Amino acid sequence: MSYDRIVRDLQVYLVMGLEDAGGRTALEIAVEAIAGGVTMIQLRDKQAPLRQVLEQGARLRDLCRGHGVAFIVNDRVDVAVLLDADGVHVGQDDIPGAEARRLLGSGKLVGISAGTMEEAEWAMANRADYLGVGPVYATATKQDAGEAIGTDLIGAITDRWKIPVVGIGGIGADNAAPVIKAGAAGVAVVSAITRQANPMQAARQLADVVRQALK
Repeated sequence: MSYDRIVRDLQVYLVMGLEDAGGRTALEIAVEAIAGGVTMIQLRDKQAPLRQVLEQGARLRDLCRGHGVAFIVNDRVDVAVLLDADGVHVGQDDIPGAEARRLLGSGKLVGISAGTMEEAEWAMANRADYLGVGPVYATATKQDAGEAIGTDLIGAITDRWKIPVVGIGGIGADNAAPVIKAGAAGVAVVSAITRQANPMQAARQLADVVRQALK
């Protein structure tokens, strides 16, 4: 996948599970989010049975593919392979990025999380296609996310390497612009879209902020 394509895909990056929210199924939320301008969806669900993940994941993949939206899987390289996802995102304690790439094959995306420069160095050594950096702001969505680190690391990484970075953690339309201004190609969000009364409107508002900040 080309650098320019990755940069484009990362702009408005939705991380979501398979649970219902606000009376909507995960698929319905994804439909609205894509209509609002989401450019990538990561399936992250550590609770649902594997059969459900594969069945519903396939529907999400097909939806994304039909709209030119990248679809990746969190952590589970086996699920990414079975779903023929566009790639996988792994953390520092998951399967190493280099091994994930070997299992996925060529042409797939490998994103790696980093919360420090040392973790970024490890991710680069594992040939990451992009880095997910955070938590930028305090977040309650991911219980093990750690303390907020702000935007300085994003700037330090993008100054040192030519690699796309997506900021994650506590980001919404009200605070996304500084993340982009620090050097990020985009922002990754969960509740800022999935937990809103109108996911389409929330995605559109976030997309407008991101694209304005990228100008």
